[in-house]
Formats: sequence, C-alpha cells, structure tokens
Amino acid sequence: MTIALVTGVSGGIGAAIAKQLAQDGLEVVVTDRPGSAFSSAKAALQMPGYPADLGSKTEVQALCDEISQQYGPVQVLVNAAGGVCQQVHQPLETVTEEDWRVLFSANTDSAFFLAQAFAPQMKKLGSGRIVTISSGAGLRPSLTGIQAYTASKHALVGLTKQLALELGPFGITVNSIAPGFVLSNEATRKQWESYGEAGQKQLVENIHMRRLGSPEDIANAASFLCSEASDWISGQILCVDGGHR
Repeated sequence: MTIALVTGVSGGIGAAIAKQLAQDGLEVVVTDRPGSAFSSAKAALQMPGYPADLGSKTEVQALCDEISQQYGPVQVLVNAAGGVCQQVHQPLETVTEEDWRVLFSANTDSAFFLAQAFAPQMKKLGSGRIVTISSGAGLRPSLTGIQAYTASKHALVGLTKQLALELGPFGITVNSIAPGFVLSNEATRKQWESYGEAGQKQLVENIHMRRLGSPEDIANAASFLCSEASDWISGQILCVDGGHR
C-alpha cells in the first residue's frame, strides 16, 4: 500500500486532494495546525491525522517519526498547507516583521521542512512524489495585494524546481500546482465578496473557461502528479486556472 501524507486539510483544496488520493487507492494520512478546524476536517475525512505546526522543523520531524512508526515510509507528499493566514492587503509601510515572517513560515518553510524530513525515506525506496500547492501569485503579482504572500509563493515555486533537480536522481519527482481563483475557504470567499459585482464579473471574464475553480479541479491535477502516469514529469509548475489572461 502506498502511503501518502496530505497537509492543509482544514482548507477545501487539501481536503479534496486527500479524498481523491484515497479514491485512487492510496493510504492517506493528514495533518494541519492543531485546533478545532483540523479536528473537524479529520473527522469529516475519516482519515488518520496528526496535528503539527509545519513551520517548525522540530514538529515536522516528530510528525515524520510518528507516521513512519505507525504506517511505514511515506511515498507521496502533498503540501497543501499555507495561505494568507487571515491577512489582507495593507500599504508597504505598515507591514510588520511578523506579518512578513508568518506567511513565509506557512507557505515556504513548511514545504522545505516536510521535504527535508520525508525525502530520505523516498531516497531509500528509490521513488517518490512531492507536490506543492503554489499559486498564480507565485508566477505574477497577487490579486490579494499581500506582498509576503506573493513573495512566499514565488519562493515556493523556486524551491519546487530546486528540489526537483536535487531529488530527481533518486527517482523522486517534485512538481507544483498553481491554482487560479478557487473558492476553497473563508479567506477566498471574503476576497471574492470584496470585489463586488463588477469586480467579480471582470475576474471571471479574464478566465478562459469563464468560471471559478473548485477544490476538485486541483485534486484532479494532484491525482495525476502523484500517479505513475507522471513518472517523467518533474520540476514543473502546472497552472490549473481555467486559462488566464
């Protein structure tokens, strides 16, 4: 049985990916920050899960040790944790050091620490899949206007490509999915509502498919990148955004 770890399941995208991988026949373990949101998500998914602050190297290593002892080596790692962490746009001059660092911890540090902890297992197996969830904000300026969010997602794209180069000789693929606008959690719903009717209309008209994305759209892409069918695909950023202009 292939063991998969999916992070960030308190959000719609992470939960959808966990469900899809389970349907694909993988044994899925989930994680997210400790709290009621994760407890509810774990119960709804009916999957084994362990809470952890993924921005902490110590907690990530403890998570790795626990999962390895209980289930064996993880062969598939999907990093869906992250986001805007309840931040909204503010002028450059008013952004605090904490505002800046918390988003790098959530979006970039977590992916690095997870790869650092789980890649050695994959190396021993001679194969593995690592998928990060970046964003269109990792390729261009963000609609959120949050400087640290954009910068941390750009950093995640760069990390994905660098890890693909380093881990490829060990049979490990590393790719990223860059979602477009997906109504997947409270933050994205608030962002959508803030645009008003005119802004919403303009956003949809800038999408070739003329619709917003769903968590399932992202989960389908993750399913492919975690499968044997993607065995010779690595270091790629797959834009799942309905076409963007």
